[in-house]
Amino acid sequence: MSTPKESGKESGKKPASKKATGGKAPPKAAAKAASASKAATAGKRTRSTAKKPGKGRGRPTSSDLLGLLVLGLTASLAACAGGGLFGGGKTDTGKTDTTTTPTGQVTIRFLDVGQGDAILIRSPEGKTLLYDGGRSSERMREHMETYGITKIDLMIASHGDADHIAGLVPAAEAKPTLFINNGIAPTTQTWKRLVDGLEAAGTKFQKANNQVINLGSVKVRVIDPPSGMGQDQNDNSIGIRIDFGNFHALMTGDSEKPETQGWLAEDRPEVKGPFQLYKSIHHGAANGDHAAWLASVRPENVVIGVGPNNYGHPTKTALDLYKQNGIRIYRTDQNGTVTFAGNNDGTYTVTTDR
Repeated sequence: MSTPKESGKESGKKPASKKATGGKAPPKAAAKAASASKAATAGKRTRSTAKKPGKGRGRPTSSDLLGLLVLGLTASLAACAGGGLFGGGKTDTGKTDTTTTPTGQVTIRFLDVGQGDAILIRSPEGKTLLYDGGRSSERMREHMETYGITKIDLMIASHGDADHIAGLVPAAEAKPTLFINNGIAPTTQTWKRLVDGLEAAGTKFQKANNQVINLGSVKVRVIDPPSGMGQDQNDNSIGIRIDFGNFHALMTGDSEKPETQGWLAEDRPEVKGPFQLYKSIHHGAANGDHAAWLASVRPENVVIGVGPNNYGHPTKTALDLYKQNGIRIYRTDQNGTVTFAGNNDGTYTVTTDR
């Protein structure tokens, strides 16, 4: 188990004070998803090392021309295969891409939004993912100003409950390039305001479908719900796996035991650890995390997005389970915004607001 460099003490104790710097989609959205154009790739240009023909060779032969044609076709196919949102494309494997070694750090902030979840992820290249937005528009606006969120490249709503999407309404002003949800549209005014804001921003809509998106050098694997979940919002929560070299993080919204059991039954590679970082399911509810699930995830640290509430979150059941598994615990109600800065070798640092 990796040992993090922390701003405070380890599991169960309050870290020292240190502020980090740093359904279906709606009708219009469905139409946008159906006609969405392929997003541009973002790759590095490489300088050609091919030598020019010598003087004594004369005009290119037919073999030379055929070779150039094959090379051109190969390059075109490679470009098509890499047509993900920010470079790279879809893959069916849960393994980390080790063809290149990323540099810099991935920053993952569990924003203090009270009772709710809002996670801001930034790649070393400055690409931004916002996973959920909490319940408070005011708090989200404050965080957007604090962390300089002027552009969101990818926005994901784990599901349609207000404590996860209300804060996404003001965040839509940052003109997200792509919005992904579970395809089950809530019949709420909050959802309508979010959709209206995203449509006004020109955002493309997609339903979660095991997409793999390269957020700069950070790989984002969208984990769609297992089959047979019905229409319940919690049990249709979208998960995401973050891979940055050998640093890995997992977040699964408010998924409850039926959904996590479904993922395990389907033997999803995306939920197999170990993970250095993990978001507590459903704010530490008793019907969220369980022994078999944590045996697959194997997290080193858990962050609970929670504030004053009448639900008893986080429950003693969840807290005891984390402690029994030797998992370090962070809570936004006690620690404020919790920030992990991950390196490609799997090491990381942790800072908190308080």
